[in-house]
This record gives sequence, structure tokens and C-alpha cells, in this order.
Amino acid sequence: MSRHPEVKWAQRADKVFITVLLPDAKNAKVNLEPDGDFTFSASAGAENHLYELKLDLFDKVNVEESKINIGVRSIFCVVEKAEKGWWKKLLRGDEKAPHYLKVDWDKWVDEDEDTGLGDLDLGGMDFSKFAGMEGMGGDAMGDDLDDTDDEGIIVDKNLETWQEVQKCLEVGSFMPFLDGVEETG
Repeated sequence: MSRHPEVKWAQRADKVFITVLLPDAKNAKVNLEPDGDFTFSASAGAENHLYELKLDLFDKVNVEESKINIGVRSIFCVVEKAEKGWWKKLLRGDEKAPHYLKVDWDKWVDEDEDTGLGDLDLGGMDFSKFAGMEGMGGDAMGDDLDDTDDEGIIVDKNLETWQEVQKCLEVGSFMPFLDGVEETG
């Protein structure tokens, strides 16, 4: 039986921020469909418990422009809305929001105070696009598929970065990314 990770959300007129809080997630898979279906799965913890999540977002989204950052403690998604405008809530339907879904007050801005990203500190996160990533998005592959390798196979530069992050998540170490970084005291 799977568990649900804690999820925080906030919005702007043109985007929704979704943060899945799951430290040391392994084999993280995120899928976003244009109709607003958002799914997540990963294993975490000493016993590698399976965590799964399915959210039916309030309205349609633009998968190609949406972005994701997989960190050590959380998975942060910037989901671009298909049509600009404020949503009454995050999820479709009249049901009460699940207990694991909470407002992210650190990122929240009231509708009348929305000026875009404003002073939202994204901490220099390197975002990859949902489209064209393994386990990410529908059929749309984005514009990063122009290059081919020596054997004529299409290479997605975002996918290479995603695979590097996946390897580090599986091993539980980000040491390969720290080569050549000097320690400051």
C-alpha cells in the first residue's frame, strides 16, 4: 500500500507552484498532462516505502512551459496555466482537499498583490522542462530535441541532466556534482 507525501501549493495568475515534500526520494517520477492531471511516485525512507500522488488540477495547463526541480528534500514544480487567471482552488471537484495538501504560505501572494514572481526566492534552482523528460508529460517533447549523437539517435540535453540527478538520487549522494568545488570557511 502506498503513502501520500505532503504537498504545498501557491499560485500566481499565470502559474501554480507545487512542492512535494519528500526527503531523499528515490526513483521520482512526475507526470503532467495538458488536462491538469498531475501524478507523482517515488520511494523514500529506510524501508523504501512507496509514495504516490494524483492531483486533478483545477484547469488545463501548458506542459511544454512547465518546469520541475528535483532536490534532495523536495520536488518543486512550476506549472504554467493554459489560460491566465486565478483559480478558486487547486483541485477540481467539490470534495474537501486531502489532508496532505496544504497552502504554501511562503510563496503565497494575494490576487490583488500579484506582480509576477516578484521577490520569490527560487534559490538558483536549475529547472528542467516537464516536456521531453522520462516519466514527464504527455506526447509533447519540447524544442530541445534538435541534436543527434553519432549514431543518429535524438539527444535531449534536459534528459541527460535528469538522468544524472536520477543516478544521484538512487545512490543517495550528490558528490559527482561537487567535483572541483572549493570549500569556503
